[in-house]
Amino acid sequence: MRHTVDEVRLKSGARGLLVHVPDASVMTVDINFRAGEYLVDEEKWEVPHLMEHVLLGANELIPRARDFQAELEKNGAYSNATTGVYDITYEAESADFEWDRVLGLLLTAISKPLFLADEFEAEFGNVQEEMAARSNNHFRRLSLEMRRSLGLIAKSDADRLELMKNVRLKDVRDHYKKTHFSKNMRFVVAGNLTKSRRHLLVEKMEAIELPQEGKRFQLPHEYPKKLKTSVYVANDTVENLYFYIDTFLNRRMTEAETDCLSLVNTMLTETLYSKILGTARERGLVYGMNSGLSYTRDASNWWFGTQVSDKNAKALLEITVTELQKIAAGNISDTEIEATKQYALGRYHRSGQTVGATASAYASRYFFDGAIENYRQIPERIEAVNKKGIVDIGAAMFEDDVWGFGVLGNCGETFVHELQQQISTLWPNRKN
Repeated sequence: MRHTVDEVRLKSGARGLLVHVPDASVMTVDINFRAGEYLVDEEKWEVPHLMEHVLLGANELIPRARDFQAELEKNGAYSNATTGVYDITYEAESADFEWDRVLGLLLTAISKPLFLADEFEAEFGNVQEEMAARSNNHFRRLSLEMRRSLGLIAKSDADRLELMKNVRLKDVRDHYKKTHFSKNMRFVVAGNLTKSRRHLLVEKMEAIELPQEGKRFQLPHEYPKKLKTSVYVANDTVENLYFYIDTFLNRRMTEAETDCLSLVNTMLTETLYSKILGTARERGLVYGMNSGLSYTRDASNWWFGTQVSDKNAKALLEITVTELQKIAAGNISDTEIEATKQYALGRYHRSGQTVGATASAYASRYFFDGAIENYRQIPERIEAVNKKGIVDIGAAMFEDDVWGFGVLGNCGETFVHELQQQISTLWPNRKN
C-alpha cells in the first residue's frame, strides 16, 4: 500500500509516527505505554492487565463504561487494548469521516479515567474468564512454561489466576500514575493524513492531559539459559503431543540476519511444499507446523512448534533435524532460495493492503525499541538475502548452546528425554 512515514516529537516528550496513506477510507490509531507486567511485583502480576480493562471505560467525559463504548463505536468504529510483558497498547479504528471524534474519545479515556469500583469488580470477573479460557490453549500453556524455565519473564495462566486475588483497585490506580505520562507514550496513526489533518492531529496529541515528568522505562535485561532437562507438562486429556524447540543467540540479530532467517522460516515450514512441513505432510506425519522469530533486549530466539501423535513424533523430528543441518551446512540451492524469495514477495504484497496492517508493520518495532523500519524497503531486503547470509545466521543460532525442548502430552518423561536426545545433535557445542 502506497504511503509515507514521518516521526513527530511532541513538546510533551511523547513521540509517534504519522503514516500517510493517500485516499484511505479509514484511520487507525495505536497508543502505547511501557506499562507491562515486568514493572510490577510478582504478587501483583495482573495489575497491568486489569488496568487496561478498566481504563477504556468510565471517564470524566462519559462516566459509565457502557455509554462510553456506545459513543465510541456508534458509527462502526473499533476499539481495543492489549497488555503484554513489556507494554500496553490502546487502539481504535474508524471511518475517515469521524477520525477526529474517535481520536478525541480515545485520548480522553487514556488521560481522564475514573477507575470506578463497580467497573473494576466487573472487569475483575471478565479477566478471570479470559484467563480461564486461555488456560485451555495447550500451545500457550507450554509456551509460557518454556519461557519461565528459560529464565524469561512469564507466568502460567493458572498462576495468574491465583495472583489476581492480591490486586486491589488502589493498585490499578497506582500503576496508572506510575506509567501513564507523556515521555512514556508512543503512538502510530495511519490514514489519509493531509497537511491540515496532521496539524490538527498533532494539536490533539499535544493537548492530552498527562504528566510530563519522568523518563520512558527501559526494557528489562533477559538472558535465556540452557535448560538442563526438557520441559514436560503432563496432560492426560490430549491425544497428541504438543512440542516446542527453542534455540537462542545471545545477542540481537541485525536487520539483515533477521531477513535471512525469516526467509529460512518460509523455506522450512510456511507452505505445503516447504522442506520440513511439505516432507512431513507427504509422509502423513503431521497436519501443520509453525516456526518463528522473536527477541528480547538481549537475545534472539528461533522456535519450532506443532502437535503430532506419539507414533509420528520421532519421524517428524528426524526430518526437522535433517533439514536444519542442511541449512547450517549450506546444502540449499540458489533455485530454492529464489523460489522462496518470490513467495515472500507475494506474501508481502498481499499482507500490506489495509491501513491497519500497514500501521501494525511499523508499530511493533517502533514501540519495542524506537526503530523505524522502512516497510516499503522490504522487497529490496528480501531480494538482498543470499546463501551466505542464510548459512551464517542458520549456523549461528545453534552455536551458543542455549536451547530448550518442551512437550505437553501424556507420553511420559522417558519418551520426552528420547526426543530431546534426538534433536540435541543440532547444537555442536552442547555440554551434555
